[in-house]
Amino acid sequence: MKKDAEVAVVIVAAGRGERVGQSKEGPKQYRAIGGQPVMRHTIAAFASAPGVGRIVIAIHRDDERLFREAVGEYAERVTKVIGGATRQESTLFALRALAGDPPAAVLIHDCVRPFVDAGLIGRVGETALKGTGALPALPVSDTLKRAGSEGLISQTVPRDGLHAAQTPQGFPFQPILAAHEAANDSGRLDFTDDAAIAEWHGISVKIVEGSPDNIKLTWAKDLEMADARLSQANHFPDVRTGNGYDVHAFGPGDAVVLCGVQIDHTKALSGHSDADVGLHALTDALLATCGAGDIGTHFPPSDPQWKGCASRVFAEHAAATVRQHGGRIANADITLICEAPRVGPHREAMVAAMADMLGIGPERISVKATTNEKLGFVGREEGIAAIATATVVYPGSLPA
Repeated sequence: MKKDAEVAVVIVAAGRGERVGQSKEGPKQYRAIGGQPVMRHTIAAFASAPGVGRIVIAIHRDDERLFREAVGEYAERVTKVIGGATRQESTLFALRALAGDPPAAVLIHDCVRPFVDAGLIGRVGETALKGTGALPALPVSDTLKRAGSEGLISQTVPRDGLHAAQTPQGFPFQPILAAHEAANDSGRLDFTDDAAIAEWHGISVKIVEGSPDNIKLTWAKDLEMADARLSQANHFPDVRTGNGYDVHAFGPGDAVVLCGVQIDHTKALSGHSDADVGLHALTDALLATCGAGDIGTHFPPSDPQWKGCASRVFAEHAAATVRQHGGRIANADITLICEAPRVGPHREAMVAAMADMLGIGPERISVKATTNEKLGFVGREEGIAAIATATVVYPGSLPA
C-alpha cells in the first residue's frame, strides 16, 4: 500500500455473540483459540500488515476488563471506543474517532475473523486508496435454495454472479463516514454490512479476491475448529542439527577402527579408547542436539575405566541420551578425512554397525571419505580426522 497515505482500521467487537453460547470467558471475541483471545489474533494480523496505521476497536461497555486482558502487548497500538446498540452504530462511533485526523482510507473488520492475512488486507487497502469501496468476497459454490412455508423448497436460486462477502471492507474515509452519518440520520439501521451502506449512499464498491481461510467464528464449533487449527499450527517439529569433529594421530599397530569396523592397516590410531574418530565425532554431534555436553563430559579420558573401550559404547550412550530427551534420530552423516586406509570397501559394514548402535535404518546413515590432497597432518599421513553431522527430531514446541 502507498506509504504516503494512511490506511486506518476499525475493528467491530461490541457484539454479544449469543449464537456461540455463554462462557465465563465472555463473548466469542474474548474466547481463547490457540492459547490467546480471538481479539488478539485479529489485532496482530492488522498490526503486522504493511501500510496499516491506526487501529480503532469498538467494544461493549461491559467488556472493559476483558478488553484490557485481550489486547495484551498491543495496548498502545489500538484506540478503544464504546460501541452502540448495533454493529452499524458501533462502526459509526469508531469512524467518528478517526474523523479529527482523517486517514485516506479505512478498513472495517469483524473482530471474529481472526484468520485475515496480510495479502487480503493489502488487496482491500490498495483498492480503497484508489477511491472506490472494496469488498473481499468468494464466488458462491453451493447450490442455493429458497424455502417457502413449512420449510418446503420454493425455488433454486441461480448462483451466477453471486459472492459471499467477507471483511475487512475498505473505503475512502470521508465518503464512508458520510454514508454512515446519512444512514444514522435517516433512521436506516437495517444494513447488514458496510458495503450495503456504501451502495445505498452511491459509493462504488468493487469485489476483490477474498480468502477461504478468512472464516467468521459464529458457532461454538467454529471456535473449536479455530483452536485446533491454531494449536496445530503453533506446534512446530523441533528439528535440531549437531556437529562433531575429532582427530587422532597414528601410532604403532596393524589396524584402525573406523565407524565401528576394524580395518587392517600399517598403523593404529592412538587414543585412550579404541580411537575411533568417526564414532567420537558422531557422539559429539548427537549430544549437541540436546545440549548434553560432549564426549569428554560423559567419558573423561582421565578415567581409567575407558582405557581401550570400544567407541560404540560412547555412540550408544549418546543415542540413549537423545531418546531420553524425547528425540528421534533422523540422520547421521560422517566424513572421514584420511589418505589411507581406503574406506570404500568397508562403507557397507560401517553403515550396518552404526545402524545397530543408533537403532535406526541404514538409509538414515551416510559414510563418506575424502583425502586432504597431501596437505597438512592428514596429507602427511600423521593421523585421521572426522566430521559428523546428526539431525534429531524432538517433540514439537511452541515458538518463543
